[in-house]
Amino acid sequence: MRASGDSMPNHLMTERLRLRKLTLDDLDEVHYLHTLPQTDQYNTIGIPKNKAATQVLMQSWLTQQQTTPGRHFLWVIMDKSTQAFIGLIALNLREKRFQSGEVWYKLLPEHWKKGYATEALNGILQWSFEELHLHRIEAGCATENIASIRVLEKVGMQKEGRKRKVLPIRGKWVDNYEYAILEEDWLNIHQR
Repeated sequence: MRASGDSMPNHLMTERLRLRKLTLDDLDEVHYLHTLPQTDQYNTIGIPKNKAATQVLMQSWLTQQQTTPGRHFLWVIMDKSTQAFIGLIALNLREKRFQSGEVWYKLLPEHWKKGYATEALNGILQWSFEELHLHRIEAGCATENIASIRVLEKVGMQKEGRKRKVLPIRGKWVDNYEYAILEEDWLNIHQR
């Protein structure tokens, strides 16, 4: 997995996955992903009213990537062998002096429980620590999102705390767990 400095690689490869840059050509798949009740269960964005709303959301992500290069990275997760759309994964970096970032991911339900989220997240962590030389990567998830908690813990993230009633989800306030992994944790797990 090679990348230069703070630039976003066109793609990252893992054993089974290809992570490639998001484009507006992905509108149909991203809209479908965001309109499923299962994927909206712990989502603060909510279900888009129509495809135009999804396009506005995607354009905001792409604009963010272009206006602050090297700070916002968003990839489409694809099956390497079939080229099927699996989901999205992102890394947003904080101010450079903190050498840290936050990840999020969202996968189609038919690809749950196959290890894809764990594999994609491991790929992003590897790139973040080995190429960007980050110190810390964080993630948050609703306290009831057991599947996401499992993914975060499988990659070596540690639960650091709980924010009470911080996520606005479907008209109510939901608690959020805060997870993180340090570069030294990553290196201890993946010593080569």
